[in-house]
Amino acid sequence: MKRSFVRLGAAALVILLFSAVRGYSQDINDETYKLGRTLGLIDALYVDSADINKLTEKAIIEILKNLDPHSVYISAKDVKEMNEPLNGNFEGIGIQFNLLRDTIIIIDPIPGGPSEKVGLRAGDRIVTIDGQKVAGIGISTTGVRSRLMGMKGTKVNINVIRKGEKEPLDFTIVRDKIPINSLDASYMLNSETGYVKLNKFAATTVKEFSDAVAELQKKGMKNIIIDLRGNGGGFMAAATDLADKFFADKRLLVYMSGRKTPRQDFFSKGNGGLSSARIAVLTDEGSASASEIFTGAIQDWDRGVVVGRRTFGKGLVQNGFNLTDGSMIRLTIARYYTPTGRLIQSPYDEGYDKYIENFYKRYTDGELMRADSIHLPDSLKFKTLYNHRVVYGGGGIMPDVFVPADTSYYSEYYKSAIRKGLLNSFALDYSDRNRRRIGSDFRTFDDFDRNFAFSDEEIASFIRKAEDSGLKYNEEQFGRSKKEILMVIKGLVASNIWQSAEYFRIINQDDETLSTALKVISDKNNYRSILGYR
Repeated sequence: MKRSFVRLGAAALVILLFSAVRGYSQDINDETYKLGRTLGLIDALYVDSADINKLTEKAIIEILKNLDPHSVYISAKDVKEMNEPLNGNFEGIGIQFNLLRDTIIIIDPIPGGPSEKVGLRAGDRIVTIDGQKVAGIGISTTGVRSRLMGMKGTKVNINVIRKGEKEPLDFTIVRDKIPINSLDASYMLNSETGYVKLNKFAATTVKEFSDAVAELQKKGMKNIIIDLRGNGGGFMAAATDLADKFFADKRLLVYMSGRKTPRQDFFSKGNGGLSSARIAVLTDEGSASASEIFTGAIQDWDRGVVVGRRTFGKGLVQNGFNLTDGSMIRLTIARYYTPTGRLIQSPYDEGYDKYIENFYKRYTDGELMRADSIHLPDSLKFKTLYNHRVVYGGGGIMPDVFVPADTSYYSEYYKSAIRKGLLNSFALDYSDRNRRRIGSDFRTFDDFDRNFAFSDEEIASFIRKAEDSGLKYNEEQFGRSKKEILMVIKGLVASNIWQSAEYFRIINQDDETLSTALKVISDKNNYRSILGYR
């Protein structure tokens, strides 16, 4: 019975790949049958036992890999986990946690979530979950998530140890929908300029952005810097809806077209509430997909200044097709083009491996340090739609103002400390031991930001912790990286004591790209000159 089901599933799986697109030819249908027949024969007659499920998955993965870099197969167990961040929520108890010395420590109950409602606090240590011991057993992050996440309305019982309490505390928490934020930070950089950092383009992004902007405008915001560095994209609709806020009239924001997908144009509505604001968009090699759609619309209409480094270069549109076993094919069905007609997809005609290799060459060929190391042919040259500035397609979006990567603090000591997770573990341990003292000495984050510094003994304790973890102290290398190490740890401590946004408020203080963008946006004449206004 099981074998018959698998044979049918293998053939149906392959047929579904092609039948999802209307009008496929008889030739393709024959080849589809051939592939399904092959898998069925292996399952029925092959001399040794064969895992037909694995063979089917491998076949699909290889087929898609030979199409383009972004058509992918997603197993059933990964589909839900993949969708959660973009849908903007999951179901669970609503805590941020970390593992310290084999103990689950609550970093922050999510505001308004079920854990906060029952009284869980930052610093609480979870000892048992539903009567099962979870401390000192080598539990993983995945193990914690699997125990605490669950269907809305179901209950979970946890036992925690809290400093100042003699006995462990018991809590019964009713799981609920928990928001996943796509906005990492929003705050004022000066009296007129706000800063917003987005980590993805999800279903909730535009609302999060609108709420943040409303608060910033109460504080006097007139201009805005949007940080899309490391933002790998998400929903195209979120990108166009966000871009819509910056245009006072109807403008083409992006269009998509494919062999079987007729051209579709996406326009602004013409009533953007930020249409008079100066805008700078921060990008780097990690800005992709929806980030590039947003950035392309802003750049092509000379609407704002792009600052940083060249974006990733993903101009392919995928659609999800569910398969019979709960798995999914994300198949490229179209290309998207910026308003000028630019396709910013990096070339992939030499195959997947070469595509990935070409991306990583950015790190070895000097592109991150020098804009003139990027050579693009005239065939990729376009003109912006308002002031007719030269911009390029193919392989990402080039910034209007290039800022090289800062590697002055790099050292093998620093990189090893990052790889070993030492900065995060030290900050977590430090926050846990000093939570009350920090709360007493620094009443607000601003007070902490201005006045907190690690003592010489605390710095020495970090060095000892690193040596205990196998990282030998190197005076020259530590000296080169010391400022960065201490700044990052301070930011992590702030995020543990207050919120994750405070981490960015600290590390951004030494950010050359952000500093450059702020200078550009604060000088109206320079800003207009970069955009080609005379």
